[in-house]
Amino acid sequence: MITVQLTNEILRYITEIDQNRYKVSSVKLPAPVINKLRKNSKKKSSYASTKIEGSPLSEKQAEEAIQKDGHRHLLQPEQEVRNYFLALNYLEECAARGDTFSLDLILHVQKYVMAGASKEKTGLRGPMPPGILFAVYDSQTGKADYIPPEYKDIPELLEELITYVNTTDDHPLIVAAVVHYQLVTIHPFEDGNGRTARLLSGYILDINGYGFNGIGSLEEYFAYDVNEYYESIQMGLPALYYAGRDNPPHPEIWVNYFLRMVILYSKRVLELSEASGQEQIAGSLSHLSEREKDLLLFLVKGYQGEFTPIEVSRVLNVTNKTVINRLAALIQNGLVEPIPVKQRIRYYRLSDFAKLNGRTIKRLR
Repeated sequence: MITVQLTNEILRYITEIDQNRYKVSSVKLPAPVINKLRKNSKKKSSYASTKIEGSPLSEKQAEEAIQKDGHRHLLQPEQEVRNYFLALNYLEECAARGDTFSLDLILHVQKYVMAGASKEKTGLRGPMPPGILFAVYDSQTGKADYIPPEYKDIPELLEELITYVNTTDDHPLIVAAVVHYQLVTIHPFEDGNGRTARLLSGYILDINGYGFNGIGSLEEYFAYDVNEYYESIQMGLPALYYAGRDNPPHPEIWVNYFLRMVILYSKRVLELSEASGQEQIAGSLSHLSEREKDLLLFLVKGYQGEFTPIEVSRVLNVTNKTVINRLAALIQNGLVEPIPVKQRIRYYRLSDFAKLNGRTIKRLR
């Protein structure tokens, strides 16, 4: 079992990720915008994760496969990218329910990953025929790159991992890195181990508040340099699991790499969130007249609570009706909300969207 000591470098990485997490949380986006970003991110993750496994699909082909009717015949690469997308949907539902990390969850995710494959490729691997070694082989040389633990040891190793996840005091970022390493290294399945590991380490991030609302794709950064990804997770150790990979002497090699990728991922999420927020506000402002924009800016600067049209009209030296007409445009664009009192609208207030993006409104105006 991998045991991680907190080095200064690891602590620095965690601090930077937490800072990005805080910045992302301060950018508030409307639900439709978040949903659109989340869906696009799942498509990118599905493409990137299957690309790591050698998928020949382009990003456009991967997106087309995801959108295809699931009842139609799909080529294996198309099936695999679609499976990953559906597994992400499944884990979204699990996170919403608060499902804990368990053997059942691991098995369900691998079942999604391997949907459409032969039955023997789903579920924990069993014994090999006499004289045949189960190993991960180099596709070109035929050499065994990795010889995982024997099948009979898998249940105990998974139970140890599950207990660790549900009882440890380690930082969630460390836990996610450990889950990723352990699932790849235990190699509990005949196929789909890497994809299952990436999905479940992402799930650990998500349920602990590091999923960034499902925006962005961590898998993209693993796929950017596949050789670095594999070299980091192998840590220069012998091919045989029992010769060092069961308890690596320098797990910080993998953890440092994992955290560096999360830093890049969190920075990208922040960029996407800020750009989407500005785009959303710019879109709302584009539908307003100059006078309506002036009113919005006036309200953002001076009215964080409730207000009446009459008090605003007195300050701006315009008629009450003029203010009401301009407020109607702000309401239509989700920037102001009316407050009915006994079936009549007497008060108004800035919407949460306008309040939370006040600085952006000031800058764009």
